[in-house]
Amino acid sequence: MRHMCKRHTLGKAQDQRKALLRSLATELFVHGEITTTLARAKALKPYAEKIITLAKKGDLHSIRQAAKYIYNKETGKFIDLSTGEVFATKEEGKKLAAQTVLRKLFVIIGKQYSDKKGGYTRIYHLPPRRGDASEMALIQLV
Repeated sequence: MRHMCKRHTLGKAQDQRKALLRSLATELFVHGEITTTLARAKALKPYAEKIITLAKKGDLHSIRQAAKYIYNKETGKFIDLSTGEVFATKEEGKKLAAQTVLRKLFVIIGKQYSDKKGGYTRIYHLPPRRGDASEMALIQLV
């Protein structure tokens, strides 16, 4: 019996579902908001909030755990790890590292929500998609 085992299956196999949620979470942290279907947004919300909770801890174990749940791709910007400032180009005299999603998550987003106890994302309902009339939603970081 499947009592108390609710999962957002999204009509996909487990490996496809994990890859989908991982890529959606990565893009959410890169852009701050994404437009997707309502079912995917509802499945992404607890997934992303768990990762942000890990980012608030900020220790090495949390970084390694969060690396399992997102793709650590480069964003094309540079970040000062001590202050958290973001620069478009590498400047002289400053120690800058290439900004990746994981660095942005732990340096910027984790510090941004350090005093908040939950509810890091918000879902807005949008008009249906024109092609197949599926319900659309905008999920964003609060």
